[in-house]
Amino acid sequence: MFGDELADYHFGEQHPFGPKRYWAFKKEFEQRGLNKKVILSNPQQATEEQLALFHTQDYIDKVKTLSEKGEGYLDCGDTPAIKGIYEPARTVVGTTLKAIDLIMKGDCHFAFTPIAGLHHATRESAAGFCVFNDCGIAIEYLRKGYNLQRIAYIDIDAHHGDGVFYEFEEDPVLCFVDFHQDGTTLYPGTGFINETGKGKAIGTKLNIPLPPNSTDEMAKALWKNTEAFIDKFKPEFILLQCGADSLAGDPITQLNLTSGFHAFVTSRLVLLANKHCERKLLAMGGGGYNLDNIKTAWNDVIESLI
Repeated sequence: MFGDELADYHFGEQHPFGPKRYWAFKKEFEQRGLNKKVILSNPQQATEEQLALFHTQDYIDKVKTLSEKGEGYLDCGDTPAIKGIYEPARTVVGTTLKAIDLIMKGDCHFAFTPIAGLHHATRESAAGFCVFNDCGIAIEYLRKGYNLQRIAYIDIDAHHGDGVFYEFEEDPVLCFVDFHQDGTTLYPGTGFINETGKGKAIGTKLNIPLPPNSTDEMAKALWKNTEAFIDKFKPEFILLQCGADSLAGDPITQLNLTSGFHAFVTSRLVLLANKHCERKLLAMGGGGYNLDNIKTAWNDVIESLI
């Protein structure tokens, strides 16, 4: 998914989640000639009905109201209510859902959308620069729109995907895997190894906290059991949140991974998608606040999909 409208989802030029993230990705994407090797599809806006697949109507109304005012925060102080943010937030969600439609209709097997993977927002609130949780909406969309149940969600962003985990913690048919920096050292302070799901969902969730300064070698050593976990689940669709803030040099995290880990995970998930779900895999850009890391990691993911 490719379109300059995606750059409109940001919180100001000086904010970590600024518009330069998209432009850095786009420049590298074109320099590598990847724009000539993939099918390009334009963004689209989600409908309010689609937002409501995951979010409460009260919260959607709150975003609309504060977006018009352009004042305050959409949460407790992390996500500013930038004037007009409602429309680009809808574009992020709509583009993720359009990518799913393209995959499900057979127009492509794999897809990638750069400004996506907003995994912190809950059903009732924004969080961590995430206005709407397109990951959570995607899960509900696949279930209600395409009658898929066994969905695997894999997250390699440095921050724990808490907005997905806790909203589906009791869901026994959502396979959840999350590599992230240890929550005792980084926002949002969650995602501990003993959090494996609740009730009938115990054992369907895998949180893998990495200590600060973890390397590719350390993360890859943990992947073998992770892959077996996903393989046993036999997913019908795979969602990958591939945030680039887990790479060394990110200004707000402390992991020392390289884009090689992102390429490795993507290539392994491609094999699982080939095996279990007729090559249905969507990768979403996620976080990342070092522009060099963003352009390298996301384009390496695309090359691995190709």
